[in-house]
Amino acid sequence: MKKALANAPAKQESGGKFHNLLVYLRQHWQLYVLFMLPAFLLTIIFRYIPMGGIMIAFTEYNPIRGIFGSEWVGLEHFQRFLSSPDFMRYLMNTLKLSIFGLLWGFPAPILLAFLLNRILSKSTKQKIQLVLYMPNFISVIVLCGIVRILLSPTGMVNMLLGTKLNFMTMPSAFRTIYIASGIWQGAGWASIIYTAALSNASKELKEAAVIDGANIIQQIKAVEWPAIKDTVLIQFIMSVGNIMSVGFEKAYALQTDLNLNASEIISTYVYKKGLLDGDYGFSTAVGLFNTVINVVLLISMNSIVKKMNDGKGV
Repeated sequence: MKKALANAPAKQESGGKFHNLLVYLRQHWQLYVLFMLPAFLLTIIFRYIPMGGIMIAFTEYNPIRGIFGSEWVGLEHFQRFLSSPDFMRYLMNTLKLSIFGLLWGFPAPILLAFLLNRILSKSTKQKIQLVLYMPNFISVIVLCGIVRILLSPTGMVNMLLGTKLNFMTMPSAFRTIYIASGIWQGAGWASIIYTAALSNASKELKEAAVIDGANIIQQIKAVEWPAIKDTVLIQFIMSVGNIMSVGFEKAYALQTDLNLNASEIISTYVYKKGLLDGDYGFSTAVGLFNTVINVVLLISMNSIVKKMNDGKGV
């Protein structure tokens, strides 16, 4: 009886708050419409309506006839792609670039954040951050031009090694060039989110760990890692969800006729079949296949992480 009387005021209070919220929303609904309607319309127009273009993947698309006027072919384009002798090469090239890029590139900004967090001088830290962030603002095409110049037979790399190799024509070197240049360009900028998360680490716990004689690794493990653990997991899940979405611009810009065995990936193949060959239905089918694999990987990885992390995921 006493518990019921104690819970009654709490229920009345929560009910009163909800009622007040409804009254407030009813009185100021114009304000919410003013701010939310543009975002809602933009999302519908540019995100959901274009999804109707997926139908092109199931037709022999003719731009003049349109989607509904084109011949319906069902899953023919998917069967054509999956039975292609080059299917496995494109798929493996895409997976290798993505997986190796994830394995080498994902830890880099985390390590940078840990290192930056140990710099006590604020001015020194800001200067180092400025240098690390700058490559992110270089255009992908400009970056690829720089890479081509540095790795040309007369470039700086060959001058340092005393060789005359043309690295851009070597299929075995393409993956290393792609991943290394990506880490150099994006690691500094990607470390911002982890640096911000590390600011929430308890300074008292860190000072206590230092007093207890904990070394740097022990301090990171006991104090700093728990502060960014959830952020790292979310970023990792999102990265796995985009594992098939290798950047087209960079892969295409670094591509040469002699390194095609390693540089031809699904996104560059879609570009060539769709825009260069005009095979719109087939290229849309290949792009849709790529997207479906991404979604499956995202959902699967999120489920695995939830089981390993006490139900916490995206």
